Amino acid sequence: MSRPRHATLATVALILGGVAIGTTEFVTMGLLPEIAAGVSVDIPAAGHTISAYAAGVVLGAPLLAVLGATWPRKALLVGLMAAFTVGNVLSALAPSYETLVAARFVAGLPHGAFFGVAALVAVDLAERGQAGRAVGRVMLGIPIANVLGVPGATWLGQNLGWRTAFWLVAVIGVATVALVAYAVPHLARDHTKTVRNELSALTSLQVWLTLGVGAVGFGGMFAMYSYIAPTVTDVTGLPASAVPLFLLVFGASGFVGNLVAGRMGDWSVIRSVVIGMGGLGVSLALFALVAQWVVPALVVLALTSVLASVLVINLQLRLMQVAGTAQTLAAASNHAALNLANALGAWVGGVVIGAGYGYTAPSWVGVGLAALGLLILGASLLVHRRDHPDRATFRPAGPVSPERV
Repeated sequence: MSRPRHATLATVALILGGVAIGTTEFVTMGLLPEIAAGVSVDIPAAGHTISAYAAGVVLGAPLLAVLGATWPRKALLVGLMAAFTVGNVLSALAPSYETLVAARFVAGLPHGAFFGVAALVAVDLAERGQAGRAVGRVMLGIPIANVLGVPGATWLGQNLGWRTAFWLVAVIGVATVALVAYAVPHLARDHTKTVRNELSALTSLQVWLTLGVGAVGFGGMFAMYSYIAPTVTDVTGLPASAVPLFLLVFGASGFVGNLVAGRMGDWSVIRSVVIGMGGLGVSLALFALVAQWVVPALVVLALTSVLASVLVINLQLRLMQVAGTAQTLAAASNHAALNLANALGAWVGGVVIGAGYGYTAPSWVGVGLAALGLLILGASLLVHRRDHPDRATFRPAGPVSPERV
């Protein structure tokens, strides 16, 4: 297909949507004390707003992907971002704790489906042989949010009231809707796409195994990262003012990782998943060993962020390879799996800290989760070898191409 005239601007629109989503997902963590005071609950109760958002992602990703499968992708993107914006407006206006929890759930519903459809549109717009790089570019919204959006919204919420953070996200959402409507080309509806076709992904063992790699293996990163603040203060021995530096390094490295991940995906998706999953386990072990020293800790944290990006982007591409005609559901479900990983890693990390093993223990838990992810990936490779005995294991389906999605 010829490259659309506004392809670059369309990519910017999709990245901007990712910035909005990434900002609203992580800013709540930085504003928990303010939110708790604002709705008259304690901090643990306020933490349930984070869980509500994650629950919305897990439910909304497959549900909205299936229901929107027959929509033109441009219209679906506009609808998803409009719904996301409404959820953040409701969050900013929430008069009580209960309504805030409900609003965060609503805001989370479009998250996975938006990223999934954005990845498919990015591939549609990409030059042949550059699908991996296209998906990597679209996913830049998350690291940009971590570097700019989350710190900016946190500062705004601390100085002008926590509700202003969600108003900022809503403004970015409105801008995304306008830019998507203007720049993303109309892609004719594929009448072969049906709800039944999308649900066929649920019968694919390879889809479930790939989702399992993300839901379990990627939990290792969240086991460590969820407790990075107390690790910095209690293990590395730095003041709380140093925590933003660690977060900045993590976010900036994720930006680099997204660019690297896309090129690796164009080289070999499955090899990149293996490198990302195995490397993540090794880097988490290294972090546990060097967390007491500032410079080594920062270097290993940066490496962990790069490897995490390699894993996430190539899991997205892997799902697009193995999903057959169920592209929308598979691409969106990756984000549901990653939010399950978030919940699993944070919970197990909290358990070992509560048991008195210290703040490096979550990193060792992460090593274990990464090892389990590798086992699931090994099962996926064995299934692939069984189903495709004539193909090399590490080149399962070639690069993802616009014609295939």
